Amino acid sequence: MNQVGLEARMAPPPARRDFTGSAGRAVGGVVVAVLFAGSTLLTPLYDLYRSTYGFSALVLVLLYAVYVVGNLVALILFGRLSDQIGRKPVVLAGLGLAALSAAIFLAADHPAWLFAGRVASGLAVGIGAGAATAWITELTPPEDRPRAASTMTAYNFVGLALGPLLAGMLVQYAAWPFRLSFAVYLVLLGVVAALVMRTRESLAETAPISVKPRLGVPAGARLAFIAPAATGFAAMALVGFFAALGPTTIRRDLHVGNRALSGVLVAELFAVAAVVIVATRTMAARRAMLTGLAMTPVGLALLIAAQHLGSLPLLIAGNAVCGLAAALGYRGGLAVTNSLAPPDRRAELASAYFVCCFLGNAIPVVGVGALSQVTDARFADAVFAGVVSAIALVATVASRAFGGPATASPRPS
Repeated sequence: MNQVGLEARMAPPPARRDFTGSAGRAVGGVVVAVLFAGSTLLTPLYDLYRSTYGFSALVLVLLYAVYVVGNLVALILFGRLSDQIGRKPVVLAGLGLAALSAAIFLAADHPAWLFAGRVASGLAVGIGAGAATAWITELTPPEDRPRAASTMTAYNFVGLALGPLLAGMLVQYAAWPFRLSFAVYLVLLGVVAALVMRTRESLAETAPISVKPRLGVPAGARLAFIAPAATGFAAMALVGFFAALGPTTIRRDLHVGNRALSGVLVAELFAVAAVVIVATRTMAARRAMLTGLAMTPVGLALLIAAQHLGSLPLLIAGNAVCGLAAALGYRGGLAVTNSLAPPDRRAELASAYFVCCFLGNAIPVVGVGALSQVTDARFADAVFAGVVSAIALVATVASRAFGGPATASPRPS
């Protein structure tokens, strides 16, 4: 062998280039989307679980709402973990918990396993999505971070749309309706984990681990916080209502039995929200929040009318308006929240905002389930619409009474 060939064989392999910059941000966005997709993967399956196990309406909504328990545990106890040990290990832990959740659903043969899987899914989203969002922020140049924040919020809603789309298609047209969606999701998680392993860590220094809860609202911001807190609650109530009860409403009142089509109709709300967030990223924070609040009763009125008239066009219109309301309310409320606290307490106040969102995602839906046990389901849905519309009105009044100028600039989340 000549000298040149020998040197070529002995030369060390080229160093692996990790993803940074736009590639790293794209990986982070995919992580967020995939984690949130896991939270709505069950949406087309709720009816099947109910008929198989004989659930009542209340047990059905509790199965949806128990997801929030995992969210809250992750937020309150582990919200700062990625600040202490790094973004990559916490993102991988979130993906691992999502895989555990999918494995539990794959093996489930009793309702208790379904509840355990939902809690694990909530933990996965609460731990992994927050770390991925911080990771993306640190891989983004400072001047681009306001725009990146809106894009990241859009990834949330893209993921929420993917869950019912994927599961609806597989449940309707493939075998093993209780298993296949989760098997496919496990493969997807493996691919995403491999991408994460190739992405550069952005945290330069670690810190001692602490799980001491840190949650609160500065005294001077409490009145001003009422409006964004109520807005986040109302926005996520819209999301929770349709994610938990949308397929049942579509089948019962619109007589649409095709689960793939039902998944598309549920996904519409989330897809509209994702597009609206990107399209309105330059809209002032408080204006976005107030627009979302104004659209909330309109969207709910359309949904209730569609339910009573059995009208698919009205449902599609109501979905679109609710998607707009949820997107602008959530994004605007978060941006207003960020503007209320000093930098050293911004994460703390943002956590309080997210708690309000999580509670909005669960409490009204549980109320609908409980009320439908003792009265007509349509009446329970109408009560839900009235209560959430009233909350939107309270938020609007509070914003005008205690908020700042309507033209306040959006802040990065």
